[in-house]
Amino acid sequence: MFLASRYALSPATSLLRAAERSISTVVPDLNLPDLTLVNEPVLGYAKGSKERAELEAALKKTADKCEDIPIVIGDEEIRTNDVRCQVMPHDHAKNVAAFYYADKKLIQKAINTAVDAQKKWDRTTLEERLRIWNRAADLMAGQYRQTLNAATMLGQSKTVIQAEIDSAAELIDFIRMNAYYLKENAKYKPISEQIKVTKNSMRYRGIDGFIAAVSPFNFTAIGGNLAYTPALMGNAVLWKPSDTAMLSNWIIFKVMREAGVPPGVVNFVPADGPVFGDTIVQSPHLAGINFTGSVPTFNRLWRQVGENISSYKNFPRLIGECGGKNYHFVHPSADVQSVATGTIRAAFEFCGQKCSACSRAYIPESMWPKLKPELLRLRDSLKIGDVTDFSTFTSAVIDDKAFKRIKSYIDHAKSSKSLEIIGGGKCDDSKGYFIEPTIVLTTDPTDKIMTEEIFGPVLAVYVYKDADVKKTMELVGSSTAFALTGAVFAQDQKFLEYALEEFRMTAGNFYVNDKSTGSVVGQQPFGGGRMSGTNDKAGGPHYCLRWSSPQSIKETFVPLRDVAYPYMGN
Repeated sequence: MFLASRYALSPATSLLRAAERSISTVVPDLNLPDLTLVNEPVLGYAKGSKERAELEAALKKTADKCEDIPIVIGDEEIRTNDVRCQVMPHDHAKNVAAFYYADKKLIQKAINTAVDAQKKWDRTTLEERLRIWNRAADLMAGQYRQTLNAATMLGQSKTVIQAEIDSAAELIDFIRMNAYYLKENAKYKPISEQIKVTKNSMRYRGIDGFIAAVSPFNFTAIGGNLAYTPALMGNAVLWKPSDTAMLSNWIIFKVMREAGVPPGVVNFVPADGPVFGDTIVQSPHLAGINFTGSVPTFNRLWRQVGENISSYKNFPRLIGECGGKNYHFVHPSADVQSVATGTIRAAFEFCGQKCSACSRAYIPESMWPKLKPELLRLRDSLKIGDVTDFSTFTSAVIDDKAFKRIKSYIDHAKSSKSLEIIGGGKCDDSKGYFIEPTIVLTTDPTDKIMTEEIFGPVLAVYVYKDADVKKTMELVGSSTAFALTGAVFAQDQKFLEYALEEFRMTAGNFYVNDKSTGSVVGQQPFGGGRMSGTNDKAGGPHYCLRWSSPQSIKETFVPLRDVAYPYMGN
């Protein structure tokens, strides 16, 4: 309207010239900072290296105190009477953090704060947001790298390499690359057929309301991604971190604030899971849930959103990653050593507490006599213990609940006639929550140990007859509800081509002659279908767009003078 009234005073012959002068006065072209798409290097931590000395100092500093972690809503730190502690899983007598649960009233306060903050934050330029995220990535890669690693090692019992991959490299990649993807997506320009007459553009808004981020314990990086990718897109967030990843997640929160994320954009709200979930779904301002966790919890949230759907200002975006029952399918032509090494790593690194961990393996009968002793030899070589011992391969499971759940599957294996424990099986929670890497041989490919997610260091093996390879392949997708990751091992090229198609719907991340774990941000965007989640591919270029509400804009520079169309004349 402003442009039309301005041009109405100009002579007809000067309309186009005026239009040329006015292009982009409403929607100027973006001046985005230069960002590059490069993965953060994974440091080696060799003896005598600078990074090893820095990490050892950070581990000592972190172990020597119990961090006091408040609820943070806006710019206010809050401490309640409901105090919880995060322990070292490998030495559960020691606390690394004390934190406080928010009740329903405080969660509602956080909702109100986020809704108010979103309006202003969404008007912060993309240029400024990208600068903040790049600054945060630099801080994480530099002065806070070993602080993050130490918190993850001691609080989540990750070994040095598992922490470096997660709380350093992957976290930095999420922060840096999501900013890069936003920058590249923002370059898109809709078609403008006559730029001097009309200009079309697109801008990426947040979603009015708030996003709830519910993050897990097993990857520090996931917490950063779930909370801060929606924020990058102009949203305000209530972040409920896992009780068992509180310290590392708190450090992320502080680093992002130091980098420039304003108060109220991300609110740090530890809480009881059902109390948090029941409160957020009742708010008309719920704009989305970014979730990683169990299927029952995600089902409950989805059901509650459905029951309240008529009360929301928006249709809430629901993104969830819910784990898997990940497989290695081995063909008789496969390389035995590659299968053995890849399977041991995929099954037992970080105690199998990865959404992508190999939990079931299908082995041809002709290979089993060679593969079995190699699997057992490698399993027996694994050192299990304190993560501060750099020779440790893996450590304790995360807490007493996980210990009891995983132990129940081992007990089932001990009592079942169709199952045989051929390696491991011991459990000891006297000092830490330690469970031996355990290999179970089954004659029943539909036993629950082959179909249910265990989320622990238990590998189930089914040996199939070579002649039944196709029949066995059908079990991979039909025997379980999950479809997250899977791998096929073979040297037979025709079989690999066949398997690629037959396993099409069994995994969101598929590996050929490689283990089922180890996806890298920007290289293998991560996510699965079926009951494994909504497969929105975190770490890829489209993930950030799921948290945007784009607006198409058309600017017209030449006013419309006639109601009639040309063909209507005589």
